[in-house]
Amino acid sequence: MAQTSQWKAMSQGRCPRCRRGRMFMGPAYTIGGNKMHEHCPHCGLTFEIEPGYFYAAMYVSYAFNVAEAVAMAIATSVLSGGSDSPWLYLGVILVGCLLLAPFNYRYSRIVLLYWLSPKIHYQPYLDTDDKK
Repeated sequence: MAQTSQWKAMSQGRCPRCRRGRMFMGPAYTIGGNKMHEHCPHCGLTFEIEPGYFYAAMYVSYAFNVAEAVAMAIATSVLSGGSDSPWLYLGVILVGCLLLAPFNYRYSRIVLLYWLSPKIHYQPYLDTDDKK
């Protein structure tokens, strides 16, 4: 599994430094599945770089929610033939956002660590099964 691509590692919720250790304890849609490990099980990276670091993930999650709401509104308009009922749109968007909340929680943190953290960089020498 050495030299895992960034996209594959992100989609699987792997550590941004070694791309081997899992960031979360279980699947997104299980009870307790979105609980994060404090440290990477493979390389020991501390995921919460500083206290309150993941508050910034709220902004990423907000961007996800806006994009999803717009996409759901467009899809509802197309599929309903341009219905004028605001309740239809409101219902679809609220249910959609509730169903996507675990996904948004998980991937907002992953995007924050992979792309928006200047202190964390991929270390290819850690992406191996060899013990040092």
